[in-house]
Amino acid sequence: MKPSPNSPPDAPVTREQAEDAVRTLLRWAGDDPAREGLIDTPKRVVEAYGEWFAGYKDDPTEYLRRTFEEVEGYDEMIVLRDIEYESHCEHHMAPIIGRVHVGYLPDRWVVGISKLARVVEVYAKRFQVQEKMTAQIAQAIQDVLKPRGVAVVVEGVHECMTTRGVHKRGVSMVTSSMLGTFREDARTRSEFLTWVGITTSRR
Repeated sequence: MKPSPNSPPDAPVTREQAEDAVRTLLRWAGDDPAREGLIDTPKRVVEAYGEWFAGYKDDPTEYLRRTFEEVEGYDEMIVLRDIEYESHCEHHMAPIIGRVHVGYLPDRWVVGISKLARVVEVYAKRFQVQEKMTAQIAQAIQDVLKPRGVAVVVEGVHECMTTRGVHKRGVSMVTSSMLGTFREDARTRSEFLTWVGITTSRR
């Protein structure tokens, strides 16, 4: 079913419309979407998009609400390092691949470590800007768990920089968001950064 020219901008996009859009891009690139090697490409691309951008279907805070209290009074830093992620740049739709380090100082509630990884995954599986994703992860943890502090460091390699534009390889971007105690206390912040392998010393 072809879209009506009078369809509202928020009308659901059908699978057929999405596949037609891929065919348009293939023709624009200079190829023939009807040739044998490309006949099934629109279907495959749409399926891939369903996986790459599944984060729009989930609410990351729901994972964080599955908390527990029975930790025998544990109130020291909790850190989950090297959470791998795959995202896409919202400017060029090119991949961003990297890892996230998350830490927090519990006040009362703690959450299973897999839930922290789920939060990262939900935000990563959307069109993103790394700075925004970093802040989103930290703020979600702060809003739901209400800890004494949250620290998030994101490292990413941006294919929009390595495969186009300046074509610079071997470059990674590092962003951080520090809330609560991690922002206010340099020693706490330094401890977290040491744990995740980022030096804070300067020559």
